[in-house]
Amino acid sequence: MPALRFEVQAVCPETGARAGLLHTPHGTVETPVFMPVGTQATVKGLTSRHLAEDLDAKIILGNTYHLFLRPGHESVGRMGGLHRFMNWNRAILTDSGGFQAFSLSDLTKITDEGVLFRSHLNGDPHMFTPESTVDVQRSLGSDIMMVLDECLAYPAEHHAARRSMERTIRWAGKAFDHWRPLDDGRQALFPIVQGSMYPDLRAECARRLIELDAPGYAVGGLSVGEPRPVSMEMTEVSVMELPSHRPRYVMGVGTPEELPEYVARGVDMMDCVMPSRNARNGCLFTSSGKLIIKHARYKEDQEPPDAKCACYTCRTHTRAYLRHLFQAGEMLFCTLATIHNLARYLDIMRQIRQSIFLGAFPTHLKAMRSQTVEEP
Repeated sequence: MPALRFEVQAVCPETGARAGLLHTPHGTVETPVFMPVGTQATVKGLTSRHLAEDLDAKIILGNTYHLFLRPGHESVGRMGGLHRFMNWNRAILTDSGGFQAFSLSDLTKITDEGVLFRSHLNGDPHMFTPESTVDVQRSLGSDIMMVLDECLAYPAEHHAARRSMERTIRWAGKAFDHWRPLDDGRQALFPIVQGSMYPDLRAECARRLIELDAPGYAVGGLSVGEPRPVSMEMTEVSVMELPSHRPRYVMGVGTPEELPEYVARGVDMMDCVMPSRNARNGCLFTSSGKLIIKHARYKEDQEPPDAKCACYTCRTHTRAYLRHLFQAGEMLFCTLATIHNLARYLDIMRQIRQSIFLGAFPTHLKAMRSQTVEEP
């Protein structure tokens, strides 16, 4: 049996939005799905109990770069892999770490062999290759692994984007050649569509990666400073070329109002640090828009953050209490705010999924586009 099996259950005939099931060695994930980001084997501020029992998250992310540097993939492997290490018995996806190697290191050298970088922790030199990042992720034991790819900053010239795309395709081929003889049916590997903001390169990259017959496909290189309409366009161009019977994952997106837009373009999986990062900075996403908790108007506000939300935070605490925690710098604020923001994202995805089954997704999409996003 393959490590990953994708089952399409319903498709919106007007938009192509899909509802499906992603079967992994650590449980079945309902799609479309938003995946909370647990960079260093933790979604900041939350325990596995919060994630599983309060939020019912079916899949989370880990970051290969950070876990490679600390505590080390070999150490995690000896302790039974990420699932046992962080006490999480549901699905995990790990990225290759390439993006962090590019963005966090002041001294990065990219060659056809891989990425030479210096640790942001102590300056030690390291090398990521297409083969080594597979080995690192195999030690981590994630259900879904990502190939090493090159992610260009925006904007990029067409010739530079083509050179980068060609390198990404070569790296994907090397990664799959290395992985296939080692494949034991416990992990899946996804290649990543690149091509900067050029539709011709995106389409070509997707078509050529299909030759790998991968368990699933990702679209990378977005949320790097480009205008949001361009991001949507590159997603649509890429997804149109990808096989319909495999899951499609767009990396690093998006805002609450953008989630249905990506689903409308045939995307099954998304992730973003925004809900947890914004929570720590005092921004709560509600059904009425962003709530900036530090504002004085909430000092004695006895309403929950979002009256339409059934999460633990909204059932239990008031805006006044959350504002107090934030102003006092209390750690509890980060936990409560992150629970709420992730609940908001996961609820949006559940509503989208239900609307696809009911044949009402176009109406749901129109309603979300018309919602005001002013602060409540």
